[in-house]
Amino acid sequence: MVVTAEGRRDKAEGSRQKAKRALVVGTLAAIIVALGVSLAAQAPDPILGTWELNVAKSRFSPGPTPRSQTRVMVQDGAVVRATSKGIDSSGNPTSSQWTITYDGTEQKIVGNPEADSQILKRIDPFHTETTIKKGGKVLQTAYREISKDGKTMTLTFKGVNSKGQTVHDVMVFEKR
Repeated sequence: MVVTAEGRRDKAEGSRQKAKRALVVGTLAAIIVALGVSLAAQAPDPILGTWELNVAKSRFSPGPTPRSQTRVMVQDGAVVRATSKGIDSSGNPTSSQWTITYDGTEQKIVGNPEADSQILKRIDPFHTETTIKKGGKVLQTAYREISKDGKTMTLTFKGVNSKGQTVHDVMVFEKR
């Protein structure tokens, strides 16, 4: 077997071409993975949108049960602005506002006679745990679960109300 200089060059050129192709394919794969991670990290918070209370599926202990409630969650930069409007058990309008952050800072609640601040902890995009306070005192812990299909949100409140009564409310909301 005779190996010529031209054969060695062809073989070396083929090796360089394979190396270049491997480099290009590897670089493209890295870019695609990075874009996928970046897009996943930017997925919108599943809380965003309009949520309507399904009173029939909810339960309130000790009560009273509201007639209706609608919550609207809107992204505003790094935070979510939340509003709640509804009709209480006596037929009076209700309204409150709060800011949702997941950084562990205490956020003010406006318009809720049972709470004036909260601290949210995100467990994952579909689950949070919230500490609810009134006058600096912890009254309740709330757990939020959003279904994987994003259509149902369940809020479970446990603790005491401002009157010292034990609370165990389960509020079921449906996305509009």
